[in-house]
Amino acid sequence: MVNGKLGICVIGAGRAGMIHATNFAKNVPDAQLVAVADPVEEVAKRGAEQLGLDTYYLNEDQALNDNRIDAYVVVSPTKFHVGIVKKLAAEKKHIFCEKPMAMNEAECDEMIQAAAENNVKLQIGFMRRFDEGFMQAKARIEAGEIGDVVMVRSNTRGPSVPRPWMYDLKKSNGPLAEVNSHDIDTMRWLTGSEFKTVYAIGGNYRCLDAKEEWPDFYDNVVMAASFENGMQGMLDGAQGVGYGYDAKVEVLGTKGCIQIGSLQGAQMVVHSAATKMATYPIIDSWMHLFKDAYLREDTEFVSAVLNDTTPKVTGHDGKMAVKVVNAGNISIVEKRIVTL
Repeated sequence: MVNGKLGICVIGAGRAGMIHATNFAKNVPDAQLVAVADPVEEVAKRGAEQLGLDTYYLNEDQALNDNRIDAYVVVSPTKFHVGIVKKLAAEKKHIFCEKPMAMNEAECDEMIQAAAENNVKLQIGFMRRFDEGFMQAKARIEAGEIGDVVMVRSNTRGPSVPRPWMYDLKKSNGPLAEVNSHDIDTMRWLTGSEFKTVYAIGGNYRCLDAKEEWPDFYDNVVMAASFENGMQGMLDGAQGVGYGYDAKVEVLGTKGCIQIGSLQGAQMVVHSAATKMATYPIIDSWMHLFKDAYLREDTEFVSAVLNDTTPKVTGHDGKMAVKVVNAGNISIVEKRIVTL
């Protein structure tokens, strides 16, 4: 603890890491950001300077020598999550791990077991559960406003092309993991059920430079699903679309429909006499769209640690999303329905 506050270190000073780090440095009252860590020293140093910190580390091993740190936020590439989380848990440190939780179910089980054996919190970064629109939709579904849920359709389309390391599905698990883990978790959450079957198709339409070396890479994916409770699901994911960050959900019930999300950055439309067209601002990044949700999930993590409560998004939630990602990737390759 630092001045009565939970001491935090963020591992990974990239875009998502800096969102979390900024929240803990400035916006979460019961937390104090102690340090950031990144294997690229220039990135770590720049992150520390931007946050007004005098401490940065190049890896979690260095940071573990700092007794001011009570909890860690893991925002490293997915393939490193299992090793880092197990190491932190063994040192009795609480952990917030960004999605995707891990590369496969076995790694997720190891992470969950390590946290349980060492009596530390493990929260997974599905921030859409903390977004105001998503929370309102969940409450209205549970209140029965649209009758029984029949189908949840969720899409996430990112404007930018993937980073080169993501082309290798053995390292990234592809867009279903990197982009659409949020959709998978949203579908689980809003149906209140586990996936039963999935059928996915994928293709590479925008990242043509990846085709020769990584022929299995896809930048567009569609997945149909059934759930154990009889509900239906549809996932639509894409990378490199260019036009904006497009995240929307539709929940169809027996007596109505709920729609969540819009491309509009604000509820404002400009009507032009000169062009005879109407325009509105377009959301360009998940960093802007879910800014408040990131803050709420970071605040929830600190609260779970200080009050010894179960995080609202657990390791089990992370594992179930990874399970569906792997099933979807099998479906794409083998061109068949996969039963989970």
